[in-house]
Amino acid sequence: MEITIDKAVKMIQQSKKITFLTGAGVSTPSGVPDYRSLQGVYHGLEAPEYLLSNECLIHEPEKFYQFVKHLYHEKARPNIIHQAMAQMEKTKDVWVVSQNIDGLHAAAGSQHLVNFHGSLYDCYCRKCHQSVDWSEYLQSAQHEDCGGQIRPNIVLYGEGFEEAVIQQAIAAVRNAELVVIVGTSFQVHPFCDLIYEKSRDTNVLVINQTPIQLTGEYSFVQTNGTTVFEKV
Repeated sequence: MEITIDKAVKMIQQSKKITFLTGAGVSTPSGVPDYRSLQGVYHGLEAPEYLLSNECLIHEPEKFYQFVKHLYHEKARPNIIHQAMAQMEKTKDVWVVSQNIDGLHAAAGSQHLVNFHGSLYDCYCRKCHQSVDWSEYLQSAQHEDCGGQIRPNIVLYGEGFEEAVIQQAIAAVRNAELVVIVGTSFQVHPFCDLIYEKSRDTNVLVINQTPIQLTGEYSFVQTNGTTVFEKV
């Protein structure tokens, strides 16, 4: 059912237990390109799926590194959507489960946060497993201490998900009286499967610029998330 922006705002305001499922559209107002824009980041023959794969990391580490460096947007700052979600934690039982790897929910102050696909700002050495500052990684993919390969702790194509992360995300959805899907086409598995974990009487609100495919009843407002969250 399509609803107005004001009705969407009211649904959020009146709910005490909310879980937000967020995608790239939440960060585009901060200047972070969405996934479709990755096609233009690397002017090679390979698709982003390969360049962000475990296979590329292992067999063509330099190509992987040069591509991943383009995903860092150091000047990006949390926008009203990130800020509003973080602020709501102070008065409501709020969780954010995000596909985004850009670290902006954390930068906004969200504590009840599940980075479903990891974070670019959490880096470690594959050889000695020591944590490495992300700024050091941007200077070199080789760990100064042991010569090992540094990588960001994100889920690459061809890699599995940590069970603990999946369970934390499931718990967040099960806890909600309102699940709000924001800024995502909601097609990437297993993230989109999280909706099946909601309680039967949990309401679902979708805030997106394009319609999404979703089974069951839900409210939909076709807009950029900023128009809703600046009023919450």
